[in-house]
Amino acid sequence: MRKFAFGTSVLGLAAGFMFGMGSAVSAAEPTLSEADFEEAKLLYFQRCAGCHGAERKGATGKNLEPKATQKLGQKRLEKIITLGTEGGMNNFDDIFSKDQISKLATYIQMTPPKPAEMSLEQMKKSVKIYVKPEDYVKKPMHGRNWENFFVVILRDAGKMAIIDGDTKEVLSKLDAGYAVHVTKETSDGRFWYTIGRDGKQNKIDLWMDPPQVVAESQVAYDARDIAVSHYGDFKDKYVIAGGYWPPHFVISDAVTMEPLKVVSTRGVNVDGAFVNEARVAAIYNTPHAPTWMVAVKELGQVWQVDYSDLDNLRIEQMDSHKFLHDGFFDPSQKYFQIAANASNRMEFFDTTTRKFVGSLETGKMPHPGPGANWTDEKCGPVGATGHIGEGMITVWGNDPEGHPDQAWKTCYKTETDGAGLFIRTHPNSPYVFMDQPKHPEPEVQQSIQILDKKTRKIVKTIRVTDREKSIALHGEFNKDGSELWVSVWARGGKA
Repeated sequence: MRKFAFGTSVLGLAAGFMFGMGSAVSAAEPTLSEADFEEAKLLYFQRCAGCHGAERKGATGKNLEPKATQKLGQKRLEKIITLGTEGGMNNFDDIFSKDQISKLATYIQMTPPKPAEMSLEQMKKSVKIYVKPEDYVKKPMHGRNWENFFVVILRDAGKMAIIDGDTKEVLSKLDAGYAVHVTKETSDGRFWYTIGRDGKQNKIDLWMDPPQVVAESQVAYDARDIAVSHYGDFKDKYVIAGGYWPPHFVISDAVTMEPLKVVSTRGVNVDGAFVNEARVAAIYNTPHAPTWMVAVKELGQVWQVDYSDLDNLRIEQMDSHKFLHDGFFDPSQKYFQIAANASNRMEFFDTTTRKFVGSLETGKMPHPGPGANWTDEKCGPVGATGHIGEGMITVWGNDPEGHPDQAWKTCYKTETDGAGLFIRTHPNSPYVFMDQPKHPEPEVQQSIQILDKKTRKIVKTIRVTDREKSIALHGEFNKDGSELWVSVWARGGKA
């Protein structure tokens, strides 16, 4: 069945999450009061750690250890946080107050506090079951076309919205923890699993009236992705979630959400250096084997994890380039395509041979989001990405069997007005849609651009919103491809 990913909406700054860090401060460094330190620590976790790391060693974003930040100084750091940078960092003047910016600028000149670890025992204690599996409904209870539901992230509100794609009604707004990042579904699309920035994973049943969360657990303090086993006898048996901190992945029972196995991703990167904060950036189910693709960001490796025997876990560690971020499969679902965005590359893996097969230099900092595949008249089957660092769509061939001369090579590039995050298309659409939220000008941020698959040109720009401090991003199609839904992200305000 067709799978529906998510839109995103921001309703304001979430609160109440503490990262579990100490606050030891050297007397020789810039200082903050204990209360200001705790406030700045939470702000850093919520808005900065994703790109710069809990230990501030950098990845997609720059290194923010004191040896780097103290050279810049307080005023320069405040200006960078306020206005952002041309390299893709957001401006935060409409999210943080001047006082918060000042505290944050001081905080990142101080020694990073040591992040807390999390044990399997802690994870097991977090399990909450709201509906027992034996009490699950046996059929859809609402009489709706649930296969055309949209499962939408209301990011900073800490909620998930379930929207009927036929009637455009909001059926549920479900509590889901802080800043849900991704949601993935079971093989039949009935159950959806979320993972939040607080490491909380939720299981949602679309057959209930209205749809509800039926179970949850916490597997990290900071996390980014989740996936479900879809293969053979293991179909819908396990769910895997990856941690930014602690750096590990956790395999849980997909029915009860009980964590079963924890695997650390700390290790030696492709340059031969040990990395303590080796974060799991993305996880994808492979259709042709009982495996998941686990992207370990700082190592520059994709781990193909075989879940057919949890007691004797088999993992192929495939070297590519740093820093791995997000990806998608080709139309045959054999080849995995993932951005190593700080290396300005797309990386390619054969999930049947479990080997790295190619690398392509793209524009600055590729970011495909859920990605886009279609057939080009000259190059055959192609994939595409947008870029965080520039307004550019890069298109490459991804059919090594049918078009070997084009495989993992640039087919063409098309300029857009601004840098973006998500590129989408549908088999029934002659167009490709690209958002542009990383551009500094509101008019561009609030518009999506449309690429004609046949002419390879941008043929139209649609301004989705003109609401103050809002941006347009992440388009998703309905089931038959007749509609594209675009999220409106309200920066620092209400959606």
